[in-house]
Amino acid sequence: MKIVFSEIRIMIKAVIFDLDGTITQPFFDFDAIREEMGLAKDSGPILESMKKMNPKQRKHAEAILRSHEERAVTESKLNVGAKRTLAAISKAGISIGVLTRNTRENVLAIAEKHGLNFDSIVDRDDGPVKPEAFGVLELCGRFKVRPQETLVVGDYLFDLLCARAADAISVLLANHSRADEFAEHADFVIENIGQVLEIIEQKNSV
Repeated sequence: MKIVFSEIRIMIKAVIFDLDGTITQPFFDFDAIREEMGLAKDSGPILESMKKMNPKQRKHAEAILRSHEERAVTESKLNVGAKRTLAAISKAGISIGVLTRNTRENVLAIAEKHGLNFDSIVDRDDGPVKPEAFGVLELCGRFKVRPQETLVVGDYLFDLLCARAADAISVLLANHSRADEFAEHADFVIENIGQVLEIIEQKNSV
Protein backbone atom coordinates (compact mmCIF):
# COMPACT_ATOMS: atom_id res chain seq x y z
CA MET A 1 0.00 0.00 0.00
CA LYS A 2 1.33 3.41 -0.96
CA ILE A 3 0.01 6.28 1.16
CA VAL A 4 2.45 9.18 1.22
CA PHE A 5 1.37 12.52 2.63
CA SER A 6 2.66 15.87 1.46
CA GLU A 7 3.88 18.41 3.98
CA ILE A 8 1.54 21.04 2.51
CA ARG A 9 -1.82 20.95 4.28
CA ILE A 10 -4.80 20.89 1.95
CA MET A 11 -8.24 20.40 3.45
CA ILE A 12 -10.38 17.86 1.63
CA LYS A 13 -13.83 19.33 0.99
CA ALA A 14 -15.16 16.94 -1.67
CA VAL A 15 -14.67 13.35 -2.81
CA ILE A 16 -15.56 12.29 -6.34
CA PHE A 17 -16.01 8.56 -6.87
CA ASP A 18 -16.07 6.44 -9.97
CA LEU A 19 -19.02 4.01 -9.83
CA ASP A 20 -18.26 0.70 -11.56
CA GLY A 21 -15.41 -1.18 -9.89
CA THR A 22 -14.98 1.51 -7.23
CA ILE A 23 -18.24 1.84 -5.31
CA THR A 24 -19.48 -1.43 -6.78
CA GLN A 25 -17.47 -4.58 -7.31
CA PRO A 26 -15.91 -4.99 -10.78
CA PHE A 27 -18.46 -6.47 -13.18
CA PHE A 28 -17.95 -5.50 -16.80
CA ASP A 29 -16.01 -7.66 -19.27
CA PHE A 30 -15.24 -4.95 -21.81
CA ASP A 31 -13.50 -7.34 -24.21
CA ALA A 32 -16.67 -9.45 -24.34
CA ILE A 33 -18.77 -6.32 -24.94
CA ARG A 34 -16.47 -5.25 -27.78
CA GLU A 35 -16.68 -8.70 -29.33
CA GLU A 36 -20.48 -8.64 -29.14
CA MET A 37 -20.46 -5.24 -30.86
CA GLY A 38 -18.14 -6.53 -33.58
CA LEU A 39 -15.16 -4.49 -32.38
CA ALA A 40 -11.60 -5.70 -32.07
CA LYS A 41 -10.31 -6.22 -28.53
CA ASP A 42 -7.67 -3.56 -29.14
CA SER A 43 -10.13 -1.05 -30.64
CA GLY A 44 -9.94 1.20 -27.58
CA PRO A 45 -12.60 2.61 -25.25
CA ILE A 46 -16.13 1.57 -26.16
CA LEU A 47 -17.84 4.98 -26.02
CA GLU A 48 -15.21 6.50 -28.29
CA SER A 49 -15.48 3.55 -30.70
CA MET A 50 -19.26 3.95 -30.84
CA LYS A 51 -18.92 7.57 -31.96
CA LYS A 52 -17.17 6.35 -35.12
CA MET A 53 -20.02 3.99 -36.06
CA ASN A 54 -22.73 4.70 -38.60
CA PRO A 55 -26.26 5.22 -37.17
CA LYS A 56 -27.33 1.59 -37.66
CA GLN A 57 -24.19 0.19 -36.07
CA ARG A 58 -24.40 2.64 -33.20
CA LYS A 59 -28.02 1.79 -32.45
CA HIS A 60 -27.10 -1.89 -32.30
CA ALA A 61 -24.07 -1.16 -30.09
CA GLU A 62 -26.11 1.05 -27.75
CA ALA A 63 -28.61 -1.78 -27.23
CA ILE A 64 -25.78 -4.17 -26.36
CA LEU A 65 -24.20 -1.71 -23.94
CA ARG A 66 -27.54 -0.93 -22.32
CA SER A 67 -28.19 -4.65 -21.80
CA HIS A 68 -24.84 -5.14 -20.06
CA GLU A 69 -25.31 -2.02 -17.93
CA GLU A 70 -28.79 -3.05 -16.82
CA ARG A 71 -27.48 -6.48 -15.84
CA ALA A 72 -24.66 -4.81 -13.93
CA VAL A 73 -27.23 -2.88 -11.88
CA THR A 74 -29.34 -5.98 -11.21
CA GLU A 75 -26.35 -8.08 -10.15
CA SER A 76 -24.40 -5.26 -8.47
CA LYS A 77 -22.64 -5.76 -5.17
CA LEU A 78 -20.89 -3.03 -3.22
CA ASN A 79 -17.17 -3.17 -2.60
CA VAL A 80 -16.42 -4.05 1.00
CA GLY A 81 -16.69 -0.95 3.18
CA ALA A 82 -18.21 1.26 0.46
CA LYS A 83 -21.45 2.09 2.25
CA ARG A 84 -19.72 2.77 5.56
CA THR A 85 -17.12 4.94 3.85
CA LEU A 86 -19.67 7.06 2.01
CA ALA A 87 -21.69 7.50 5.21
CA ALA A 88 -18.60 8.62 7.14
CA ILE A 89 -17.62 11.12 4.44
CA SER A 90 -21.13 12.56 4.40
CA LYS A 91 -21.24 12.75 8.20
CA ALA A 92 -18.01 14.76 8.10
CA GLY A 93 -19.74 17.38 5.95
CA ILE A 94 -17.70 16.53 2.86
CA SER A 95 -19.51 16.58 -0.49
CA ILE A 96 -19.77 13.30 -2.43
CA GLY A 97 -19.91 13.23 -6.21
CA VAL A 98 -20.09 10.40 -8.72
CA LEU A 99 -18.31 10.78 -12.04
CA THR A 100 -19.06 7.96 -14.45
CA ARG A 101 -19.01 6.92 -18.08
CA ASN A 102 -22.25 5.10 -17.23
CA THR A 103 -25.72 6.73 -17.21
CA ARG A 104 -27.40 8.79 -14.50
CA GLU A 105 -30.30 6.33 -14.52
CA ASN A 106 -27.98 3.48 -13.60
CA VAL A 107 -26.21 5.50 -10.91
CA LEU A 108 -29.56 6.31 -9.30
CA ALA A 109 -30.64 2.66 -9.57
CA ILE A 110 -27.45 1.56 -7.78
CA ALA A 111 -28.03 4.21 -5.10
CA GLU A 112 -31.60 3.08 -4.54
CA LYS A 113 -30.74 -0.61 -4.49
CA HIS A 114 -27.98 -0.22 -1.92
CA GLY A 115 -29.26 2.72 0.10
CA LEU A 116 -26.53 5.18 -0.94
CA ASN A 117 -26.66 8.97 -1.07
CA PHE A 118 -24.72 11.10 -3.55
CA ASP A 119 -24.73 14.89 -3.54
CA SER A 120 -24.26 15.20 -7.30
CA ILE A 121 -23.69 13.06 -10.39
CA VAL A 122 -21.96 13.70 -13.71
CA ASP A 123 -22.62 11.00 -16.30
CA ARG A 124 -21.66 10.41 -19.92
CA ASP A 125 -24.44 12.64 -21.26
CA ASP A 126 -23.41 15.73 -19.29
CA GLY A 127 -20.27 16.56 -21.26
CA PRO A 128 -16.85 15.20 -22.29
CA VAL A 129 -16.25 11.90 -20.49
CA LYS A 130 -13.23 10.73 -18.52
CA PRO A 131 -10.27 11.06 -19.06
CA GLU A 132 -11.26 14.67 -19.86
CA ALA A 133 -11.18 17.08 -16.90
CA PHE A 134 -14.75 18.26 -17.51
CA GLY A 135 -16.55 16.08 -14.96
CA VAL A 136 -14.18 16.86 -12.11
CA LEU A 137 -14.34 20.60 -12.79
CA GLU A 138 -18.13 20.48 -13.15
CA LEU A 139 -18.57 18.76 -9.78
CA CYS A 140 -16.08 21.07 -8.10
CA GLY A 141 -18.09 24.00 -9.43
CA ARG A 142 -21.32 22.58 -8.09
CA PHE A 143 -19.72 21.97 -4.69
CA LYS A 144 -17.95 25.35 -4.70
CA VAL A 145 -14.59 23.76 -3.92
CA ARG A 146 -11.20 23.89 -5.62
CA PRO A 147 -9.91 20.80 -7.45
CA GLN A 148 -6.91 20.87 -5.08
CA GLU A 149 -9.38 20.27 -2.22
CA THR A 150 -10.93 17.29 -3.99
CA LEU A 151 -10.13 13.57 -4.01
CA VAL A 152 -10.96 11.65 -7.19
CA VAL A 153 -11.21 7.94 -6.39
CA GLY A 154 -11.29 5.26 -9.07
CA ASP A 155 -9.97 1.90 -10.16
CA TYR A 156 -8.99 2.73 -13.74
CA LEU A 157 -6.48 4.88 -15.60
CA PHE A 158 -9.12 7.33 -16.87
CA ASP A 159 -10.09 8.22 -13.29
CA LEU A 160 -6.51 9.20 -12.53
CA LEU A 161 -5.99 11.09 -15.78
CA CYS A 162 -9.11 13.21 -15.38
CA ALA A 163 -8.03 14.05 -11.82
CA ARG A 164 -4.59 15.09 -13.04
CA ALA A 165 -6.07 17.11 -15.90
CA ALA A 166 -8.25 19.03 -13.43
CA ASP A 167 -5.44 19.42 -10.86
CA ALA A 168 -7.35 17.34 -8.31
CA ILE A 169 -5.90 14.64 -6.03
CA SER A 170 -5.96 11.19 -7.67
CA VAL A 171 -6.58 8.03 -5.64
CA LEU A 172 -6.24 4.60 -7.25
CA LEU A 173 -8.23 1.72 -5.79
CA ALA A 174 -5.89 -1.18 -6.52
CA ASN A 175 -8.45 -3.96 -6.50
CA HIS A 176 -7.58 -5.68 -9.78
CA SER A 177 -4.66 -7.18 -11.68
CA ARG A 178 -3.93 -4.13 -13.86
CA ALA A 179 -3.58 -1.66 -10.98
CA ASP A 180 0.24 -1.65 -11.15
CA GLU A 181 0.00 -0.27 -14.71
CA PHE A 182 -1.87 2.79 -13.45
CA ALA A 183 -0.13 3.47 -10.14
CA GLU A 184 2.38 5.98 -11.54
CA HIS A 185 -0.52 8.33 -12.33
CA ALA A 186 -1.92 8.25 -8.78
CA ASP A 187 -1.17 10.53 -5.85
CA PHE A 188 -2.34 7.75 -3.53
CA VAL A 189 -2.78 4.02 -4.00
CA ILE A 190 -5.16 2.23 -1.66
CA GLU A 191 -6.14 -1.41 -1.33
CA ASN A 192 -9.68 -0.91 -0.07
CA ILE A 193 -12.14 1.94 -0.32
CA GLY A 194 -12.16 2.52 3.44
CA GLN A 195 -8.62 3.88 3.23
CA VAL A 196 -10.07 7.02 1.65
CA LEU A 197 -11.03 7.96 5.20
CA GLU A 198 -7.38 7.71 6.28
CA ILE A 199 -6.36 10.15 3.55
CA ILE A 200 -9.10 12.59 4.55
CA GLU A 201 -8.22 12.33 8.24
CA GLN A 202 -4.54 12.95 7.60
CA LYS A 203 -5.17 15.81 5.19
CA ASN A 204 -7.76 17.51 7.39
CA SER A 205 -6.01 17.09 10.74
CA VAL A 206 -4.62 20.28 12.22
